[in-house]
Amino acid sequence: MNSPATHSSTEAHAGGMLETGDDNRIYWEERGNPDGKPALIVHGGPGGGSPSGTPKLFDPERYRIILFDQRGCGRSTPHASELSTDMSLNTSEHLLRDIEQLRSQLGVERWLLFGGSWGSALSVAYAERHPERVSEMVLPAFWLMGRAEVDWLYRGGVARLFPEEWERFRIGTDDPVAAYVAQLADPDAEVRARAALAWSAWEDAVLSLEPHGRSAPFSDRVSADLLAFARICAHYAANNGWFADGALLRDAHRLAGIPGVIMHGRLDLSCPFDAAWTFAQAWPGAELVAFDDAGHKGSPAMHDHVRATVARFAGT
Repeated sequence: MNSPATHSSTEAHAGGMLETGDDNRIYWEERGNPDGKPALIVHGGPGGGSPSGTPKLFDPERYRIILFDQRGCGRSTPHASELSTDMSLNTSEHLLRDIEQLRSQLGVERWLLFGGSWGSALSVAYAERHPERVSEMVLPAFWLMGRAEVDWLYRGGVARLFPEEWERFRIGTDDPVAAYVAQLADPDAEVRARAALAWSAWEDAVLSLEPHGRSAPFSDRVSADLLAFARICAHYAANNGWFADGALLRDAHRLAGIPGVIMHGRLDLSCPFDAAWTFAQAWPGAELVAFDDAGHKGSPAMHDHVRATVARFAGT
């Protein structure tokens, strides 16, 4: 059986800056067919910016592909790499309002949500709040950013597998998240730069045993994007994404009637498989597909399934 096609990249045919009313401006763009099925790509991180390869999963003849850079990153302004940027205006509540404002501005009635990692948490939160606006959901590398998940990744859980890297990351404290929030807002540019590199190096270390994908997906960024990524990540981790503990799981019943596919690799050490399994049990009608050869960065088999799922939903 042939693998589903990866579509050639298409140029944006529309785009601009969403004015939020609080001095933030959110970059957005559209690709594909203006009359096609709307699909919103919700990037990860937090603070990762729109991924260049993800639009290729969507058939540009059948999809109206919409991308945006969440607050503080990518081409949105003000950029979190700038010390003067007010991080109190960057929370999940702000992002949810930005998504809904973007939907309204673009005249979209309902759209498919595609989000992996942090993008899955934000997609779930949006769909639980606005279920009538979501046609389907495709969620690879599932993560809800709950307290237990944040503690696992940043407060010593997975550190048992990487003790040397953990010692470098934890900088002599039992709560490195709070320490990094402070360092990434330090007036000294060298302190901020070192903290951003250390944070990203830890993220890469946790994924270093995976058999597929780039060796340094987090550290391999230009300096401003690296600083924004680390600062936003630490900011969200310190607040567990601003989601009340267990709230997204508790409200999973609100997704009833929304077709959704969760795809997760069993080798994912940053986002353990049990969160995906537990949420799939609580989401009426959800599909959960596990991949034994994949981690957070996926695998060829996982990528094929993602493309096939997107193609399947194109006609619904």
